[in-house]
Amino acid sequence: MEDSLIATLVLPAALAVIMAGLGLSLTVADFKRVFVFPRGVAIGLVNLALVAPALAFGIAALFGLPPELAVGLVLLGASPGGTMANLLTHLAKGDTALSVTMTAISSCAAVITVPAYLSLAVNVFGAGDIGDISMGGVVLRVFLVTVVPISIGMTVRHLWPEWVASVYDNVRKLSLALFGLVVVGAIIAEHEIVIDNVTAVAGAALALNVTAMGISYGVSKAARLDDRQATAIALELGVHNASLAIAVGASLVAALTIPAAVYSAFMFVTGIGFAHLMYRRNSRGVVAAG
Repeated sequence: MEDSLIATLVLPAALAVIMAGLGLSLTVADFKRVFVFPRGVAIGLVNLALVAPALAFGIAALFGLPPELAVGLVLLGASPGGTMANLLTHLAKGDTALSVTMTAISSCAAVITVPAYLSLAVNVFGAGDIGDISMGGVVLRVFLVTVVPISIGMTVRHLWPEWVASVYDNVRKLSLALFGLVVVGAIIAEHEIVIDNVTAVAGAALALNVTAMGISYGVSKAARLDDRQATAIALELGVHNASLAIAVGASLVAALTIPAAVYSAFMFVTGIGFAHLMYRRNSRGVVAAG
């Protein structure tokens, strides 16, 4: 009963608060910006929508993950970027505007991408016993915990911008705290599965994290984007919205949450390391541009 309550109410409510916090940081201009630098946004979104999920499928198969954990890794790979990617991009002096735009668009597109890849993964890995994965049911879940709270947050910012500016720092701290609780709760709830599969899950999650960042950065540079744009795209691919993967996974089978929870334990380390590596390089680019 308690597990059902957590999966159906607590985790979705926590994610809704996190996504509403994201909405408070967004304006309509963040969506329109796709027309300002379409090449950067297009490359970033293709990486998010195609490259990351494809890597998740390949890595899950390579590491021989059990069906439920393999599906959980794909669920993570299909999730959009998160607000932490925006923050790390800012600290790395990357293109924060591009990062925010990718997060905004990919979070809304998750209504389609997450259910589609989840359904495909269930078929590919033969995990037919994980519950109701009907497209309609998963689409509704994702819509209610992403698009609706983001829209509410944007509306609140539009109506009361001064108030939002005064409370936003506290809202961001609350979002980070809730994210931490979601991760810890997921690990505690399925600690036996974590212990039994920690090596494979950690290795697969780390491989997804590092490979996605490396490939997306390389693709960005090959497309002749500057270092600041490449930094934003790489961090968007390396710091997924794991809380979305955990909330959706918990609503089906708790084991699906494990890859995202384990991933969250070190994505900040690799993300901060990459941000630090790019900081000086991007600083030189900003000075030169100025």
